Amino acid sequence: MEFTTTIWAIWAISVACGFYMAWSIGANDVANAMGTSVGSGALTIKRAVILAAVLEFTGAFFVGTHVSETIRKGIVSPEIFQNAPLDLVYGMAGALLAAAIWLQVASYFGWPVSTTHSIVGSVLGFGAVVGGMDAIAWHKVGTIVASWVISPLLSGTIAFLIFSTLRRTIYYNDDPIGAAKRLTPIIVFFVFFVLTLAMVFKGLKNLHLNLTFGRATPIAAAVGLIASVISAFLIRRIQPAPVRERVLVKQPLTVRRGLPRVIGQLDRLVRQAKGEVQAQLSMVLTDLKLISKEVEKGEMVEQGSTEYKTVQRVFVYLQILSAGFVAFAHGANDVANAVGPLAAIISILNTGLVTMKAPVPLWVLGLGGVGIVIGLATWGWRVMLTIGKKITELTPTRGFSAEFAAAVTIVLASKFGIPISTTHTLVGAVLGVGLARGIGALNLRVVTEIIISWFVTLPAGALGAIIFYYVLKAVFG
Repeated sequence: MEFTTTIWAIWAISVACGFYMAWSIGANDVANAMGTSVGSGALTIKRAVILAAVLEFTGAFFVGTHVSETIRKGIVSPEIFQNAPLDLVYGMAGALLAAAIWLQVASYFGWPVSTTHSIVGSVLGFGAVVGGMDAIAWHKVGTIVASWVISPLLSGTIAFLIFSTLRRTIYYNDDPIGAAKRLTPIIVFFVFFVLTLAMVFKGLKNLHLNLTFGRATPIAAAVGLIASVISAFLIRRIQPAPVRERVLVKQPLTVRRGLPRVIGQLDRLVRQAKGEVQAQLSMVLTDLKLISKEVEKGEMVEQGSTEYKTVQRVFVYLQILSAGFVAFAHGANDVANAVGPLAAIISILNTGLVTMKAPVPLWVLGLGGVGIVIGLATWGWRVMLTIGKKITELTPTRGFSAEFAAAVTIVLASKFGIPISTTHTLVGAVLGVGLARGIGALNLRVVTEIIISWFVTLPAGALGAIIFYYVLKAVFG
């Protein structure tokens, strides 16, 4: 296709939309990986951003897909655009813009939503306009809708079981340090075993290693065994000591009576404030309400047990490891949500042909990686706070349970072909950890808002893509 001024303009707009989409992915999706680590105190926001930035860019640039489907997830057949390739260009550019805008809106309110579902909903919109409702692969849309239930339910159940088991076998043990010394090598084995499998099937699949579960399992077991032996030597340095008396600590009466008054006053300020100030005050209000509930119940404290805190430190490292995996795998896998449509546009503009697959230039992968990192660094803290602090209170053990449950879910889904969303999986795992402490440990208002945002994602993307498709076609068509 000859590069006229019009084609160059379309090319420039498409690149800008691809970068904007990558920025939005960084602002929303990447924060899921590090949110639990921030919420539990394992990492500060600054360190979480730096760690995630390095791993996300490494995964996106070095392991990201070099060949992408022309249309993500095969929702619409590219064949309907054979006679009008520019229609696909307008549609994909509009889809990128629509998905990016919705992700930015969700990020502003701190809602963790699926970037894959955002781009799929956008493609669904303009595909139905161009090819009609019969052109949509509705069975694939059905699997996406099913993942809204399957992902959080499966990961939540696993997280509930993991945290309940750790609490019962270690923290409720009369000798938690001794229990930790016995069980940590076993836990480490399973962590490295699962993460290695998950890395092969989620983070390294774009390298086309073509490893089956049968071939990958011995490798994962060997990695887990080596890590387990190393951890056994390291954990020996922790000196066992019994947990001393546990006492219920109640806050002074002035604190118990003063908090509701402060919450009431802050609630009035939130209703009157506007813009960014209102959003920040709302976050403070949510945290104060959680603190108020904890103050009412009181706090169980183990007196004189510094070694007990050392057990928690073991799970800090395991949690950071799990979070690092999620970040790397996300960069390798989900960068395609930004670079895939852009690669399809570039391929059509270069050749004038619509194919089922499109090559992804290295500079496009780099653009996607940089966009993700900038999005994470500028707006990522919003979703991090939701995942780490607003759904339920997290500790290193709870955060580890959530991250590890998400990794287990990814492995099981890869093995059995279950449709899942990484975002929904992690949110479900955090919910499962919260439920292990009772329904009162969850912030149901925040949970309701998140679930509603999941259902809005597909139609929001579809409607936006239809609008932008017609706008671009009217301007350049």
